[in-house]
Amino acid sequence: MAETQVTATALGPWPGEDPLEATRIVRGELGSPHLPFLVELPDRGVGSDALGRTASLLVDLSVDVQPYGWRIVDRPGRDVIKAKSALSTDVNVLADVAGTEENPAEDFKVQLRGPLSLAAGLHLHNGERALLDYGARRDIAESLAAGVGDFLARVSTAVPGARLVVQIDEPDIAAVLAGTIPTSSGYRTLRSVPGQEVTESWRLVIDALKAAGAAETVISVAEIEAPFERIVSAGADGIAVPLKALTSRQWEQLAGAVEAGKSLWAGVLPVNDPPASLPRVQEAVENVWRPWRQLGLPASSLGTIRVTPSEGLAAHTPSSATAVLTRLTQVADGLNQLALG
Repeated sequence: MAETQVTATALGPWPGEDPLEATRIVRGELGSPHLPFLVELPDRGVGSDALGRTASLLVDLSVDVQPYGWRIVDRPGRDVIKAKSALSTDVNVLADVAGTEENPAEDFKVQLRGPLSLAAGLHLHNGERALLDYGARRDIAESLAAGVGDFLARVSTAVPGARLVVQIDEPDIAAVLAGTIPTSSGYRTLRSVPGQEVTESWRLVIDALKAAGAAETVISVAEIEAPFERIVSAGADGIAVPLKALTSRQWEQLAGAVEAGKSLWAGVLPVNDPPASLPRVQEAVENVWRPWRQLGLPASSLGTIRVTPSEGLAAHTPSSATAVLTRLTQVADGLNQLALG
């Protein structure tokens, strides 16, 4: 890890439909040493959702939208063209904003939907989830790995010289591993995907990202049944997870990952409540510091942490989402004071 200090970032989703306003706010609030990111604006509609956005990067796999969701098809539909266009707009806006900055941030983050959650969200010709079929899962992982290079190259051109960080979102991974994802009829559930296959799919995408110039890759999961050991063995540089319901066993696994040189992206701010009820800085700092100390981790190793909200901010107003970023940088400052002793 390059940084020796706690930094802040958010998970990607942002309120509203204006990429210029959103990009300015994020880059304003998260200047160096913090981690600004490519905003995702799902309020814009189909194609600006996380699934459609990542599906638009797939190589030799086309998608469109059906009443039940995104479906793999023979030729690109207008929905995926819309998704590609929205993503291009966002990268162009980023280039315009970053180009006017006197001291642009040294790091920059993009988000992708990971291969397993992508397979759970995409449907085959017959309407069933692609997750059902080993060949389809493999094709999706390979197609995503083939598409990330061009994407990173475009982002790199928009923020020349920035160190690129990639967050791979796997919101459905616990259900994928447990075999609890429903079939499209809803009457049955899909068989669980073997853990070894999950690790290999992640490794395929991470290797492609690193080959394309990503300096850091992090896999983001929910806290329920989070497969920390698989994330580490897939070669990710870090784990992003909300802290609110972690068990002491999970904290021990995270401590092991930190000791092995991995970074922890700690979801310190629960954000599903109105912004007036954001936790106080001291409380959020304590929620990290208490388990850290109990596990015997030194204060000096707090620098392996990035603080994030517990989830995306798309359901907020722009002003309350901005308040979350401000609070995160304050929490990072508080943890840095502890790290310095």
